[in-house]
Amino acid sequence: MNLRRAMACLVVLLFAIGQGSFSFSQEDATMHKHTNKLIDETSPYLLQHAHNPVDWYPWGPEAFAKAKKENKPVFLSIGYSTCYWCHVMERESFEREDVAEVMNANYVCIKVDREERPDLDQQFMIATQLVTRGSGGWPNSVWLTPDGKAWMAGTYFSHDSFKRILSQLSGIWKTRNDEVMKQAGAITDMISRAGQSPDSTKPASKELISVAIEALKSRFDSVEGGFGGAPKFPPHSALALLVDQHRREPDAAVLKMINTTLTKMSRGGVHDQIGGGFHRYSTDAKWLLPHFEKMLYDNAQLMRAYTDGYLLSEDDSYLAAVDGIVEWLSREMTSPEGGFYSAIDSESDATEGKYYVWTRDEIVSVLGKDDADVFAGVYGVLADGNFHDEASGEQSTSNILHLPKPISQFAAAAKLDESELEVRLSAMRSKLLAERQKRLYPHLDDKVLAAWNGLMIESLAYAGRTLERPDYVEAARRAADFVLGSMIIDGRLQRTSRGGQSKLDGYLNDHAFMAAALLELHRATEEAKYLDAAIDLADRMLADFQDEQAGGFFFTSRSANHAAGNEQNDFVIRSKNLGGGGNLPSGNGIAARVMLELATLTGDAKYREAANRTIEGLAGSLWASAGNADELLVALAMQLETGAAVASAAGVTVNDSLSDADLRFTANAIVGELFASQIRVGRGETVDFAIRLSIEPGWHLYGDNPGVDFVQSTTLDISSAEPFFDAKIATPKGTRKLDEVLKQNLVLYQGEVTFRATVQIAGDAPLGKQPLTFTLRSQACDASRCIAPQTTDAVFEIEVVDHS
Repeated sequence: MNLRRAMACLVVLLFAIGQGSFSFSQEDATMHKHTNKLIDETSPYLLQHAHNPVDWYPWGPEAFAKAKKENKPVFLSIGYSTCYWCHVMERESFEREDVAEVMNANYVCIKVDREERPDLDQQFMIATQLVTRGSGGWPNSVWLTPDGKAWMAGTYFSHDSFKRILSQLSGIWKTRNDEVMKQAGAITDMISRAGQSPDSTKPASKELISVAIEALKSRFDSVEGGFGGAPKFPPHSALALLVDQHRREPDAAVLKMINTTLTKMSRGGVHDQIGGGFHRYSTDAKWLLPHFEKMLYDNAQLMRAYTDGYLLSEDDSYLAAVDGIVEWLSREMTSPEGGFYSAIDSESDATEGKYYVWTRDEIVSVLGKDDADVFAGVYGVLADGNFHDEASGEQSTSNILHLPKPISQFAAAAKLDESELEVRLSAMRSKLLAERQKRLYPHLDDKVLAAWNGLMIESLAYAGRTLERPDYVEAARRAADFVLGSMIIDGRLQRTSRGGQSKLDGYLNDHAFMAAALLELHRATEEAKYLDAAIDLADRMLADFQDEQAGGFFFTSRSANHAAGNEQNDFVIRSKNLGGGGNLPSGNGIAARVMLELATLTGDAKYREAANRTIEGLAGSLWASAGNADELLVALAMQLETGAAVASAAGVTVNDSLSDADLRFTANAIVGELFASQIRVGRGETVDFAIRLSIEPGWHLYGDNPGVDFVQSTTLDISSAEPFFDAKIATPKGTRKLDEVLKQNLVLYQGEVTFRATVQIAGDAPLGKQPLTFTLRSQACDASRCIAPQTTDAVFEIEVVDHS
């Protein structure tokens, strides 16, 4: 049997394994018969395995030196501390002496926390998907050569199957080593190619966004929300793109996708109805039966989505979802220093969902029969239960709390006053939450990850600013101050912190997500220190992560080992992690957005150039996956708006190509740039203009404030010595907020705003070069003073031609 056929048989064996219940009990945590080299790690996941009989090593040179010296293959197990099937495989195999004996005799065994080392997780998940032809998951089980190359892989294995595979692969390593090394080389080459963006002769354009929106419309579940069938993960990237596009070009169909998805998720069992926050995903299409893990990164992105949903639709249930996330975050996920923990496990007492589900009798015992009857009707509680165990599929008498219909409909059918019912239900939820907190709590992964904290800080600051919740902003500030104060060593952001120890130089996501968070916190607080910190992180991205030849950013830095013990790049194939990883946003997309925002805030062209190179350099990847939502598309939309002539609200044709400004001018606290769709214009034709105003940090201009005549609104007019055109000008919307000088709530412009104009050339316009005068009237103010109103003229010349 050749090696390829042997591996194929092993892959078939993997898929034949049933993920059924197990009968092995966990060792008493106080009795440590074994202690391995994971004992000195800070990762909760690695520490969970520190007393296995397996001689686990952390990833590093010691393990690979041992493998080379003894000529043994490496068995690599990648997981995370709240992973259900990781727990199952540990109980079934890694805690068993018989399995450990085989592993220790034939392999050097390495454990990796995928949340600490996302670079390794991505690289070796690609290997698993190549070997298994598309499947993947955790635990990820990978067999490596002593120089770190994958040659076999799978995911979860039951006890008997795992022992059998360990023995078979050990035999293959010893007797057919040449074939193994050849296979390892081929897999490594494919991993390397998978991490790069394909070349493209077609530039990134608005067409990519349109294709993605249409694809989402075609996949949209109009009944239950979301896109596609079970399992359903919260569609973070899709919602972000839909919200961004609806704000740019309002579309009822897009708004329906947003609202239906948010409503169905918030009413489903995937939403913790009494404790706040959302579980990781739903195993069914109706958002009822969740996989009960709670992840910081999911809830961070959902907070932003529900904030946007409320701002678009003013649905109070969305506001409640946001507040529930914040309450859960404050109660269960915030460290004493202000940083945010990573995740909560799905199981307690080795049982999936046990902490969260209720029997009807349990509810009656807490609430009494009358209130329990009302609560059961509202939250879909059945005497026989509605919960099916995810692993076994078995029905239990427990219930997942959810809202089969809106509370308003229940109130109307029961002839109850809705507001009074809401008050009663709030008290009932509080009682049940207090009772639930007496149960055995699931495992808490209490490491603080820079990237995930960045996502939550950004969402808190955004929600706090837009919903006028200073308590949200304060929580964001505390977390940001913790990261900036405790997770930067020798000027370098660290990936993880736990127990007072921060380590591992940060990855692209750590820098990009934190930079975006600091920019949002700067908007919310107007404190310069957060803008300065964002600039520092962006400059680090440019210095250490940027691909200066092909564009975009690598996931790992070009320089490793700056912190003691940080072998970040050993055996790591440098890629751009274009898939994002899990349900996280694209690091390149967020990085491009950060660069565009900093270009506006600082006026420094290097940031805009980096963003342009990123989008242009990854155009091949975007076209190869056209139809998929990606944060890069949000960055592309920003680039198109700020770097090209765009359509006015009246509906003129969009020029979605990109170019440098055709004219630049300055005014008090303003740098102005004019973009023209064309310079040679035929009689009877139109020319589109975008006039972008970049307002200096700390300053603001005034929007339209009817009835307020003591400040100069920012206006734009277009004129010429001899009239030969008609012009339509669209004025940007501002943000209503308190003017610190005038002590009034006024519409203000800050950061960057764009006027859009369409000029219709008359049919008998004079031919030749014709100057247009763009007149800007403005008044700049900061927190303590206002400069006198100013009128600024900028002259731009077009050429009128006769195409007849």
